[in-house]
Amino acid sequence: MKIAFVASEVFPYAKTGGLADVAGSLPIELSKLGCEVKVFMPKYNMFGEAEHGLHYQWNIGEIPVRVAGQVHSVHVHTAKIPRSNVEVYFVDCPYFFHRFRVYTNDRDEDERFILFMKGVIEILQRIGWAPDVIHCNDWQTGLLPLLLKENYGWDLLFNNTATVFTIHNIAYQGRFSKDTFVKAEIKEEHYLSGGLGEFEGDINFMKTAILTSDVINTVSQTYAYELLTPEYGEGMESYLRKRSHDFYGIINGIDYQIWNPEKDVLIPFQYSSTNLSGKLQNKKFLIEQLGFEFNEEVPLIGIVSRMVSQKGFDIIGYCLNELMSLNAQWVILGSGEQRYEEMFLHAKKHHPHKVYFYRGFNNELSHFIEGASDIFLMPSRFEPCGLNQIYSLRYGTVPVVRKTGGLADTVLDWNEHLAKGEEIGTGYSFYDYTAHALVQTVQRAIHDFQLKDVWQKIQQNGMNKNYSWRRSAEKYVQLYKQAVIKKRT
Repeated sequence: MKIAFVASEVFPYAKTGGLADVAGSLPIELSKLGCEVKVFMPKYNMFGEAEHGLHYQWNIGEIPVRVAGQVHSVHVHTAKIPRSNVEVYFVDCPYFFHRFRVYTNDRDEDERFILFMKGVIEILQRIGWAPDVIHCNDWQTGLLPLLLKENYGWDLLFNNTATVFTIHNIAYQGRFSKDTFVKAEIKEEHYLSGGLGEFEGDINFMKTAILTSDVINTVSQTYAYELLTPEYGEGMESYLRKRSHDFYGIINGIDYQIWNPEKDVLIPFQYSSTNLSGKLQNKKFLIEQLGFEFNEEVPLIGIVSRMVSQKGFDIIGYCLNELMSLNAQWVILGSGEQRYEEMFLHAKKHHPHKVYFYRGFNNELSHFIEGASDIFLMPSRFEPCGLNQIYSLRYGTVPVVRKTGGLADTVLDWNEHLAKGEEIGTGYSFYDYTAHALVQTVQRAIHDFQLKDVWQKIQQNGMNKNYSWRRSAEKYVQLYKQAVIKKRT
């Protein structure tokens, strides 16, 4: 099966969030399953050509792409994703993409990604490659299914090409003024009131993709259910309900070559589910590095996150004093809204022997926190998939999460299942988005931490779970097959 995987960011070339991790890992696993995969992304100027082994494609040459009545020159470079044979095609247009940022607030943000989408189709034409599926990701690729059907519908190359659209976070929809569809040369009927792309008087890339893709999915089953409701659907719920028979949830995977305590070189002591002694050594080492007093009976609680309300920092703020009064130590890594950064700087100042806060991002420290902490806190208001709770499971760092989206799909509450006579829990979760529910759940975890046999059982349950990209990729192959059947019948 031939798959064109289209995304605005791909690790290791450009990353602002989880989409880049998906785009850098899923295509590799699809390739291992026998798919022929080509990845497409813009060529930003945040990374060097030599650094990543980019090669200019002289055989393709210059491609003229018209956006907003102006013809722009597009050039093409290729490279292979590290540790794979998966080829990446970079859409190179300095006018739009040499801005040292993946996303901007510039007035031509719509034009940037219109050019990207048209550029992808034009490259496919020039290399004469007809994919079975074009896999589009988030709003930056949202017009591609419509462009393929209408603007490029004349090209028999795409006669049998199906489209799959993945929603990674429905809060970001790509809303622009109505002249956006004029810039893209899309028919007037689609941006008039009630048209495929019109939403509340604007053009909405997300809505367009939902109504024109052959199949739609999101990054966890629970998030898929949530998006059908007004509480989580962000205005898209009615369109998703209309397409409910073509709407699926597939949990993201993680790369166990990178996130694995048995071979993680970024933690001082490696360990496994059958020998957890290295985890205690990591904890002791980190505690002493932070200048805290080490006590094996006091749990270390870790947080690694963007500091925004979506991630639950508003309810943490409401109960911060209660959390600080608990018999626990804290190590926190992240950045984001100033009020939340200042909240933890204040906590560190007033509790210097039990709170450490690193403002910013540090990859080595993020691994160390997973390898040393006893508990990982992730109380998100909504979470399409989430990755840190999956990392935590593999590292025996028991997650405390809110029961939403991917957190609900990956963390099984110990007490909830114990009440059913099942010792299968992997962490702790709460449903009500309140400070009270958060504190109660952290207290449950701290209580059980003292019960060493119970705690070790919870750790091992989590460490033995398998959330590899291989399993996710197998489900995507089935999704692609459904999309192809729908397209060709």
